[in-house]
Amino acid sequence: MSSFPNVTVDAKANIYFDGKVVSHTVHFTDGTKKTLGLIYPGKFHFGTAAPERMEMIAGTCKVTLDGSSNVIEIEAGSAFDVAGNSGFTITVESGICEYICSFLPA
Repeated sequence: MSSFPNVTVDAKANIYFDGKVVSHTVHFTDGTKKTLGLIYPGKFHFGTAAPERMEMIAGTCKVTLDGSSNVIEIEAGSAFDVAGNSGFTITVESGICEYICSFLPA
């Protein structure tokens, strides 16, 4: 999806890992929210409270879900789901990954 009509966006950015991961929160009229962001090269671990779906819209990364040793390569146009109260490690080796994180119902 390239655009979201009828939304409210938080102007204040969510900044993680000294600016190597930056996102903005988008609020939808139905009460759901997503974050849209950039991940610069590096290896980062994120914890999740709620289930999430991470969609890559540009770039390539490697992902390891908590509790697994499998490394999954994710390219633009692909997605992965993360359970609530869990986490994942994401590695960007070069370039910038652009993503949409959707917060899923528990």
